[in-house]
Amino acid sequence: MKFIPRLIALTAVVCLGIASHMRAADLSITASAVVPSANAQINEATAGATITAGQLIYLDSTDLDTRSRPKAKLADCNSATAAVRSVAGIAINGASAGQRVSYVYQDPALVIAASGLTANTILVLSATAGGIAPAADVTTGWFLSVVAVVKSGTTIYFSAPGLPSGASS
Repeated sequence: MKFIPRLIALTAVVCLGIASHMRAADLSITASAVVPSANAQINEATAGATITAGQLIYLDSTDLDTRSRPKAKLADCNSATAAVRSVAGIAINGASAGQRVSYVYQDPALVIAASGLTANTILVLSATAGGIAPAADVTTGWFLSVVAVVKSGTTIYFSAPGLPSGASS
């Protein structure tokens, strides 16, 4: 019986260690539920890769379309290339390479209908290409770029390029 307090303490340390290494998954966004508000600022680009509505994009100035405009590609926070970490917006329609993609670069009430949204959660560019993650997910090697704040269970305040730190965590 004298070992029970030590066993409880050891169990608590192990549980805390496991919890500190667990990360929530990227937001699971239903593409058909990405709906800009009437106040959204929207732009268009030619897709340079397959893009799904709800994914974060950057504009690749090294890959131009037929009108000499940068193509849209999936942003990624742990890319070695700064441009790939610079969010231009969130896609509001799907597109294959060569097709037009519309994207929101500012919206105070963007509906994304992702599962598990909690008001006041800060959202960042993910290490998964095009993904959005809660700030609690930030880990070593991520270049932090805050892109949104959750307003409700379905709505976010989105702003690109967000608030990039420029430094790896």
